[in-house]
Amino acid sequence: MASLLVRPSTRIFTPRRPLLRQPNISVRRLATIMADEQPRLRLGSIAPNFQAKTTQGEIDFHAWLDDKWAILFSHPADFTPVCTTELGAFAKMKNEFDKRGVKLIGLSANDLSSHKRWISDIDETQGSNLQFPIIADADRKIAWTYDMVDAQDITNKDEKGIAFTIRSVFVIDPAKKIRLTMMYPASTGRNTAEVLRVVDSLQKGDAKGVVTPIDWVPGDDVIVPPTVKTEDARKKFGQVREVKP
Repeated sequence: MASLLVRPSTRIFTPRRPLLRQPNISVRRLATIMADEQPRLRLGSIAPNFQAKTTQGEIDFHAWLDDKWAILFSHPADFTPVCTTELGAFAKMKNEFDKRGVKLIGLSANDLSSHKRWISDIDETQGSNLQFPIIADADRKIAWTYDMVDAQDITNKDEKGIAFTIRSVFVIDPAKKIRLTMMYPASTGRNTAEVLRVVDSLQKGDAKGVVTPIDWVPGDDVIVPPTVKTEDARKKFGQVREVKP
C-alpha cells in the first residue's frame, strides 16, 4: 500500500497565487469570519472569564465564582413572557440551589435599568423574590463568547445588527470547568427541576465516583462504573447489587 503514502515534501494544497485569483474567494470575508469566531466551548473547558455589570454590581466572573458551583443561564430579552416565568421559577428554587452550594446568575440582552424594572415585574407576576444577579449584556458580547445563539439567530438580528440570544444553561464546577450545557430555542421554557437534578447527579458522581442512570433522582440506585471490580465496589460501598456479571 506504499502508493497511498504522501511524502513529507509533497504539497497537498492549492498554491497561493491561483487561490487569490479565483473571483469567488473573498480574502477579506475569510479574515472577518476568523476574527469573529467564538471559542470552542466543550464539556471540561474552562468557562471564559469576563467583566460585566449586573443588578448586584460589577463583577469579574471568575472572582464571583469563588471556587463554588454555579449556573449561568441566558435569556433572549427582558419582559418576554417565557423568560419572566423562568426567572420566577429559579428565584423560588434558590434555597434548593443554596443547599447544594450552587450560585445562580442570569443574563439578558438589555441594560441595567431595564433589568431592574423587569425584576419588579417578575416578582409581581410570579410571586417570587428574585435575589440573584442578572448580567446586563446589551451588546451581547458575553452571549457571543459563550455561543448563546443558534444558526438562525446569527442572521436574525435586531435593529442594531446584533444576533438575538437563545436560552442556554451552563453548569460550572468549583474548578471553573463547564460540566454540563443545555440549549433551548427561544420558544421553549426550561425545566428548573431538571437543572437541579443534573446538579445532584454531577455532585454525587464527584463525591462517590459513581454514575447515574436515566431519570435518576436522589435516593435512587446509582451505577458503579464497569472499571471497578465487584469485590472492590463491595469494599467501598457495602451493599452492591450485581445486575449482570
